[in-house]
Amino acid sequence: MRITLFILIILFCKTGLFAQEKPFDIEHAPAPLFRCPIYDGCTDPTLEWNEERREWWIFYTQRRANVPNLQDVACVYGSKVGIAATKDNGKNWYYVGTANLPEPLQGQSTFWAPDVFKYKNTYYMIVTFIPGIHPFWGGDCRLVFYKSKDLINWDLVEEIKGTHGCIDASAFQMPDGSWKMWYKSPDSKTYTGTSKNLDTWTVTGKCEIDDVSHEGPIVFYWKNKYWNIIDECNLGYVGLHCYESDDASQWKYNSTILNKPGLRPDDFDQGRHCDVVVLEDRAFIFYFTHPGRIYDINGIEVGENTWNYHRASIQIAELEYIDGKIVCDRDKYAKKIPSPLERKNK
Repeated sequence: MRITLFILIILFCKTGLFAQEKPFDIEHAPAPLFRCPIYDGCTDPTLEWNEERREWWIFYTQRRANVPNLQDVACVYGSKVGIAATKDNGKNWYYVGTANLPEPLQGQSTFWAPDVFKYKNTYYMIVTFIPGIHPFWGGDCRLVFYKSKDLINWDLVEEIKGTHGCIDASAFQMPDGSWKMWYKSPDSKTYTGTSKNLDTWTVTGKCEIDDVSHEGPIVFYWKNKYWNIIDECNLGYVGLHCYESDDASQWKYNSTILNKPGLRPDDFDQGRHCDVVVLEDRAFIFYFTHPGRIYDINGIEVGENTWNYHRASIQIAELEYIDGKIVCDRDKYAKKIPSPLERKNK
């Protein structure tokens, strides 16, 4: 009886350990994958497996897209970190609420672009913090580091020194056990920081990607290479740039993805600030779009201070590695649109 009980415990533990490794059911995932039911402005998604609740959670910047009478870009400020979850590997998503993040300064402030990851039995978050709400692109932004046991309630660890003016951090563990982060500097290039044990971060002052102005670097390991996908800082229809590296330090441009309109609802805008989850050697990219935006004949955004212009949706697609290049067919799992003849014969 004791042997049987021991075997059952082992099977249960192995089931729990590997449950999160099941790939997303992308064929049956909705499009858009998620829209924030509170403010309709979910951007900058990052994914983390919630071990306690056996769910995948998306953390996102909760922009206030549907709040009326906000001046200029004030809707992108005053944002919290929103959370959406799925119990069935991505087929259905529900709104959880917002992360409980103690603010470094008093007053209504702003959180942007969380990056959430787990090490041992603790969750960590690096997020952009900006005091106040502004009607213009600006404010004293900096990177702030938190930790949590349940992904809802967070403890402030530190404001990362040397990151004033910096946004959009992404962290990844290196082979020697240390951690490295990449972030957008004030000059719109990717710089780095390091941490030995996740007690504190130290910026290196080293720039690693500088060939184009950009933001939102996200690093992952796949196909025996490190990859860094960045969001070009451009009002034109440019998509996301992919870089490859053997050592996560020297980066070489590889390809551009999500720079052509898709067929799915809310997916005809370019892909923006993303996250990538690798499961069973399949790479799933989560990105956001501004489906209400229009472009002139030169492919440049026509700006408006409207709900339709500011609203945002999160989408999922799958990356593929073909002839040494990352490619992404955002329409691969789109439902087939019947031709006029097929509709007539129904």
